[in-house]
Amino acid sequence: MAKIRTTLKELDPVWSRIVSEAREAVDAEPLLGGLVHACILHHATLEDALAYRIAQKLASGDMSEQLIREIADQAYVSDPSLAEAARADICAVYDRDPACHRYIQPLLYFKGFQATQAHRVSNWLWREGRRDLAYFFQMRMSEQFSVDIHPACRIGKGLFLDHAHALVFGETAVIGDNVSILHDVTLGGTGKEDEDRHPKIGDGVLIGAGAKVLGNIRIGCCSRIAAGSVVLNEVPPATTVAGVPAKVVGEAGCSQPSISMNQLIGARTGDQG
Repeated sequence: MAKIRTTLKELDPVWSRIVSEAREAVDAEPLLGGLVHACILHHATLEDALAYRIAQKLASGDMSEQLIREIADQAYVSDPSLAEAARADICAVYDRDPACHRYIQPLLYFKGFQATQAHRVSNWLWREGRRDLAYFFQMRMSEQFSVDIHPACRIGKGLFLDHAHALVFGETAVIGDNVSILHDVTLGGTGKEDEDRHPKIGDGVLIGAGAKVLGNIRIGCCSRIAAGSVVLNEVPPATTVAGVPAKVVGEAGCSQPSISMNQLIGARTGDQG
């Protein structure tokens, strides 16, 4: 058994780094020992740690921490892609957030990462036909994190929700891989029609703070939406849009705007992202 665990550890560099950083954190600040041990060091895998953290955050008088933990455990066993996406999300936060200096920070402290992982479980529940439980997760996420994501919303890997406050993503919204979204962003509809009515965000998109993207429109890969913009029409790939209503104001400024996180409209095309 020990040999198997060593092999798994070697194949999971993200979890290995989290455990190493957790031990260093306890040595540096013993008062946090209880938190760090409960959230990280008491667990054998990242999946176990994620299930525990989600349960801690979403538990209430309506549903106990143990029940939510069992639901999350079942999700991670049934769909390994959930934890694969979580690893990509941790790397995304570390790479793109200048306030993130260790892999343990998203898991312990950042509500954007925590809300994303809770949503991935709620989306699994939705796909399994367990709709009421999925809605419960959505409700608790909104109450705990100020992040309201419909359980049916589909989200790719490597998502970075910076600050993650006052976010609303609708039922038929789709978010691609390696997307970065700042606070107070809405991916909403334009009416009450019960159909495909929410935005489709391509890979590598950067959405600035306060932006509203409304309707069943496509936001092209590697494009940028400036802060405070209201986007009502489709956005071509690798362009920057700004304004109310948003209009194309130039190229994206780099090949990977969601990674460079450069929100200056005058960014040069040759800038590296």
